[in-house]
Amino acid sequence: MAIPAPRFKPGMRRLALSCRPFLAIVWSDQMKIRNRNDKETPMIDQQVEIPTGDGHTTTFISHPERSGPFPVIIFYMDAPAIREELRDMARRLATSGYYVMLPNLYYRSGVMELGPIPPDPEAPERKRMFGYMNSIDIPKVMEDTKALLAYAGTQSAANTKIVGTVGYCMSGRYAISAATHFPDRVKAAASVYGTHLATDQPDSPHLAASKTKAEIYFACAETDIYAPQEIIDKVKEAMKGSSNEVEIYPGTHHGFAFPKRPVYHRDAAERHWERLLALYRRNLR
Repeated sequence: MAIPAPRFKPGMRRLALSCRPFLAIVWSDQMKIRNRNDKETPMIDQQVEIPTGDGHTTTFISHPERSGPFPVIIFYMDAPAIREELRDMARRLATSGYYVMLPNLYYRSGVMELGPIPPDPEAPERKRMFGYMNSIDIPKVMEDTKALLAYAGTQSAANTKIVGTVGYCMSGRYAISAATHFPDRVKAAASVYGTHLATDQPDSPHLAASKTKAEIYFACAETDIYAPQEIIDKVKEAMKGSSNEVEIYPGTHHGFAFPKRPVYHRDAAERHWERLLALYRRNLR
């Protein structure tokens, strides 16, 4: 017998709970509870609209069902924007015992999921993506971060006194900047093949070591036109005398941690997960 699809009302929140060994779906005006047939820790997924000074950012959130409150991790998206690939990565972080927030940083432009981005630099889709990327900056994203933490502060599952960040590609600088803008909360920050890491601006990420007590980690691709060796050398020089680390991943290209990218490097991607989780274990207690 066919089961009719559930109907949604505007503004409805969705909450997903996943665990083994059965599959059940329950809908209400306030939540969706989803039990997935897998061996993972029971998890709660939800997508919410978080108010900011410039509107609302649609934010995917994942965290374990029990034993909270959990340290908060803000996962800043890369230039191609929100997609299931990033949601899966957020879920992977959350299963280690974190309240993970993945916000849409392009909400000011009225977009969230851009779809496939052709490799051709002249493709209209790629030019549009760079336009969105250039429409945001550190001050705007730090205001968004303040709004994210304010929302998390109202949630019983989140502990906003202990925060970690991670950013990929364009957002590596945002993850590091969060450590300098919220030094009493952010205890660990990671940039994964981040861009704009050493600029002539006072808020340049490579200057972060003197502005925060957080442990900072830079994962860099060996071949990266967006972060060439001379930039990495500047970051390394600026991090001398601190416990922070700048690591180059041999044989990799920009984007190596994303499973859907042609440049995906499985061994390097798994190494980045090991480094990231170890960073959080050391600092998010």
